[in-house]
Amino acid sequence: MKKVLFCLSIFLFVFGLYSAKAQSIIDADEDHNFNDFYKKDQVVGREAMPYAYLREADVVWEHLVWRTIDFREKFNQFFYFPTDPSKDTQGRKNLCNVLMEAWERGDIEGYETDDMFSSQVVDYQSQIARLTKADTITIYDYDEYGDETASHQQPVIEEFKPGNVYSLWMKEAWYIDKQDTRQKVRILSFALVYNYCTERQDEDRECGPVTICWFPMNDMRVRNVLVKALAYDERNSHAERSYDDIFIDRYFDSFCTRESNVMNRPISDYLTGTDAILESQRIEDEIWDIESDMWEY
Repeated sequence: MKKVLFCLSIFLFVFGLYSAKAQSIIDADEDHNFNDFYKKDQVVGREAMPYAYLREADVVWEHLVWRTIDFREKFNQFFYFPTDPSKDTQGRKNLCNVLMEAWERGDIEGYETDDMFSSQVVDYQSQIARLTKADTITIYDYDEYGDETASHQQPVIEEFKPGNVYSLWMKEAWYIDKQDTRQKVRILSFALVYNYCTERQDEDRECGPVTICWFPMNDMRVRNVLVKALAYDERNSHAERSYDDIFIDRYFDSFCTRESNVMNRPISDYLTGTDAILESQRIEDEIWDIESDMWEY
């Protein structure tokens, strides 16, 4: 009897392995999933989790902070790459392309150069036209001896390039919730910053940051776009986070550029160089010290 049960167990085990193998082959053939060795969850229908409801009476302290995320820093490079999504074999997109494509489709709305959203909603085409400029360059003609014979002006159209978006400006609110006596933070809005260069003047060009538009983070349409786009994780490709997860979990490196103050001025208006860096660090330290100073041991 024991031999019969043992043989039956072996048979069922082998049959189960065969069935699982056959099923995986059939699934791969039906889904045309030949690039992966397991079936990944779809992110198309994923939706962001709304913020928890917060009463005004529960906020006992609040402080606004503006900060900059530089995509060129090593830790933040998943925001910047790939610069050309059409050449990425893994189907990834950087943050700029994700937002610009959603904005062009009309899935989200952008506000022009105003983190208070007091300005009118701007459309995609008008902002692209603002960042696309006509320039001229001088073309020189030379003879067979290398001597200059003539020169003429040639028009050049410089279109908007997502690869020139190097940073992101963010506005956030730090507060203390008396229900659990914890310090928390919510990102209110952010803006893509374009490295815009002026017209050529004797081949010398001045380039500076220009905000493309501001996106409200409290708008669930924006968050639902971010939650469907995955960012590359160089430590574990299986643990790729969505851009919404990155913002909510604060998985980025940044520095403070302004805090709410009486004169409503950024750090760059009253400090420069090393002093500005120290002032930015002071703001960070004070925010973290507020929660610890609430407790006595």
